[in-house]
Formats: sequence, C-alpha cells, structure tokens
Amino acid sequence: MKRYLAAFTAAAALLVTLPATAQEKLIVSTWGGSFKDLIAETIAKKFTAETGVEVEYITGGTIDRLNKAKLAKGNPESDITFTTSHVGWLYANDGLLEELDLSKVPNAANLVEQAKISPYHIGSWAYVYTIGYRPDLLPAGMKIESWADLWKPELKGMLSSPDFDPSHITVVSAILAGGDAASWEKGQAKLLELKPNYKAFYTNDANSQQLMSTGETPVQVLLSMNGYYMKSQGVPVEIIIPKEGAVLGVDTMTIMAGTKKADLAYKFLNTALDPEVQAEIAEFKKGSPVVNNAKLNPETAALPGVFTTPEQWSSQAIIIDHKLRAEKTGEWRKWFAENVMAN
Repeated sequence: MKRYLAAFTAAAALLVTLPATAQEKLIVSTWGGSFKDLIAETIAKKFTAETGVEVEYITGGTIDRLNKAKLAKGNPESDITFTTSHVGWLYANDGLLEELDLSKVPNAANLVEQAKISPYHIGSWAYVYTIGYRPDLLPAGMKIESWADLWKPELKGMLSSPDFDPSHITVVSAILAGGDAASWEKGQAKLLELKPNYKAFYTNDANSQQLMSTGETPVQVLLSMNGYYMKSQGVPVEIIIPKEGAVLGVDTMTIMAGTKKADLAYKFLNTALDPEVQAEIAEFKKGSPVVNNAKLNPETAALPGVFTTPEQWSSQAIIIDHKLRAEKTGEWRKWFAENVMAN
C-alpha cells in the first residue's frame, strides 16, 4: 500500500512541475474541412512543436461563427479567429477584436501591403476569384481572356458563380461599365445583360466542383484554390487572370477581445507568418503567401493567381476596399438575388 501511495505522490508531483504550456490549449475558430486541415498541418504543427501548446478548433460557416462571437462578446469561445477580410471588419465594428500590437509579431515586418487589412486583422493567405472554364466544352477555338468575354452570346446557359457572395461579379460589372465598388450601381444594367448566360449559382466549393466536373456549368467565377483542387482531381479546367485583373481575396487572422491567452495568440500569428510556413500554405492550397520573403517552388509560383512579386500584386489584383465590402455585401446580395438569380 505504501508503495502505491508513494508512486501516486511522485506522479502528482511530476504533474505539478510540468511547464504550464503543456497543459494549455489555444482555441482557434476557422472553417472546417480543408481549411482546418491547412491550419493544423502548417501553422499549428509548428506552433505546437515550438511551444508545447496544443491547438483545438471551433469550426463553422463565416457568418455563423460571427453570430456566435457576438453572443459570447467579452468571454470569447476562441482565442484566434480566421475569417475573410471584409467579415473581419464586421467583427471589429462590433468590438470583438483586440487591436493588434505588431511589435509582438516580428514576422509581420515582411507583410505585403495588401495583407495589412486593419488595426485588428491581418492576412494569413490570399487567393483570387477569377474565371475558370473547360476549353473542351466551349465553342471550337473560343478563348476567354477578359471579364467582358463572360457576356458573349456563345456562352448562353454555361455560367455559374457563387450565390453566397456576388461581390466579385458585381464589382467587375461596375468596372466594365466605367464605375467601381463605391459606384456599383453603374454596373446594374450590365449584370442584367448577363442573366441569359447563367445556368446555375453554386452554394459552396463542393457544388462548384460538381457543376464544373459534370460540365453543367463549364464557365465559372471561381475560387482559384478550388480550381487548382479540381485540376489535381483530373478536371480539365483552365484558370486565367483576365486582362482587367482577378478579384483579390485575403483570409485573415484576428485575436479575440477578452482572450486570456494573448501572449500565445501573438506567438501563433508570428508562426503563421513564418516564411517557411507561408511557403507550405501556398503549396498546400495554391494560394499567395502574404509575406515577401517566402520561397515557393517555381511550379507553384508560376500558377495564375499566385502572387509572389510586387508587380503581380499591383497589376493582376482587383482590390475591393475591405471595409466598403463589409458595408455593401448585404446590399449587393439582396439586389443580386432579386434581380439576377430570380427567374
């Protein structure tokens, strides 16, 4: 009996002397599926190796997680949240985010300008929404090189774009009509002219893949990362950067106001911006690194929509002001649903 008691006492003493970080966990809110895997296999893997702190995840849709965060204001469920650049502004406007002290994130010194979104959220990786199409299913000899090509009558009944976010085609239409995101109404007539070419509106990446792989909508406004996944699965999709540029998307990282693990959260952000981690992210999802010192494989760097030089960032990206996009997305979605998606 004494022998068992002594063993128990020794084990208890060992637990007391373990580093505090070994018993801590950092909670990260993110999308599920491949994006959770991306974080776990790149950023979190290195973070845990360096700190001993395990990472746990809360997953869900972009707006669902925002609504949950509002209900938990002041006592957040997560320490860090990944969200889109414009939805990050909705978090910030509701006082849900800590203002970032980038002196605690040394790797942020290498952030590209396009990833400096606000005082509250910074880029974690970037991508584009652009045109993807099946050359084998288009009229013989036809190429798509411009956003304006989507309006060609030869593409009647071939097009799809996301139903959850029409901001890409809305802003492109405004640009083609001589306007911009702030004067998006200038593109309304052009959007109406596009209706005959629409066949469907996809609800998520999996639905986009299905519509493209079956050929039901061989032309899409699609997420570049999703397009490259399709190519890896043998779908003969061509991904281009239109001559006007592709619509930039930046997924971002935030620290939640009220977290009790701010120091660990800053370490996590710094790990995310490590150049080797950024290169791994780019390889994993075929997106753009958000630091200027990441070294990518030449094959990945050469992909359309993967930006690695200042010239590419400035000339190939259509940037919708992130704060304006946060303010206008609801209005754009309502107008698009009532006027373009409606029969």
